[in-house]
Amino acid sequence: MKILFFSSKAYDVQFFNAANEKYGYELKFLEVPLNISTAMLAQGYEVVCMFVNDVVSADVLQELAQQGVKLLALRCAGCNNVDLKTAAELGIKVVRVPAYSPYSVAEHTIALILTLNRKTHRAYNRVKEGNFALNGLMGFDLHGKTVGLIGLGKIGLCTARILKGFGCKVLGYDIYEPTEAGTIGIEFTDLDTLYADSDIVSLHCPLTPQTYHIINEDTIFKMKKGVMLINTSRGALIDTQAVIEGLKKEQISYLGLDVYEEEAHLFFEDLSSKVIQDDVFMHVLSFNNVLITGHQAFFTSNALQNIADITLQNIHAFEQQYVLENEVKAS
Repeated sequence: MKILFFSSKAYDVQFFNAANEKYGYELKFLEVPLNISTAMLAQGYEVVCMFVNDVVSADVLQELAQQGVKLLALRCAGCNNVDLKTAAELGIKVVRVPAYSPYSVAEHTIALILTLNRKTHRAYNRVKEGNFALNGLMGFDLHGKTVGLIGLGKIGLCTARILKGFGCKVLGYDIYEPTEAGTIGIEFTDLDTLYADSDIVSLHCPLTPQTYHIINEDTIFKMKKGVMLINTSRGALIDTQAVIEGLKKEQISYLGLDVYEEEAHLFFEDLSSKVIQDDVFMHVLSFNNVLITGHQAFFTSNALQNIADITLQNIHAFEQQYVLENEVKAS
């Protein structure tokens, strides 16, 4: 079977080639993203493998169907960038990797919290310049703080376990209360209570029509003044303009982002020699109490191996006409 990869990086080639030794599929890796201009490159491929920022709209799916594509294999958990209704109408199956390493994202969440709090990134630069002054580096004890987690899937639960180890009080909200919440020590609550009582709010929910801009002007001002806000989930959970206003009015004192609503034209590329044209992003980046990483929370060797293994397992199940356990369909 021939599989075409879009938005490929050197690490994708490394991990997928290793995982493919078991199957012997013909893999072709393209660096270009999947969009209406590149969909024609899928001619002769039954399977297309895509990533989080590839655009799979109705017109892209129609082009892929004309080229003979029967399966879209997402090497990520989120599928909000795929028009699932059109895919179903065209007879194109869609599979994903629902859980690759919840620990990788949970641990990165904690890294953002600790770095913002103790300002280790700023201290590192100071010491390199021979500046050992402590002014402006004061943090707080994480022990005893209240952390609100919006989304209690595998990543949210992993994050909760780590936070409980620090001695935090953990509040949680989700559509459904997971059975593990009580065992971990999460206090399940409503969103308004979570906003009002949390010193730190961290997002771990998927992007859906219901969660789009769940963090907005209204919800930001329901939070404690001086709140720390963390997002390692999906960029569009946050209304960036509202967050800018929250930072300016000092309602938000710390902001940690691994994702950004308009990241598709920024993240995963080296733009160090170019002028970044996104004024909103640059505005956010200008605040000294903001820490942004380029969608790297998933980026561990464990996660990449799991992504490659599960993606190829999904493709193998499709080839063998097995039940597609990781298929996603329009609701």
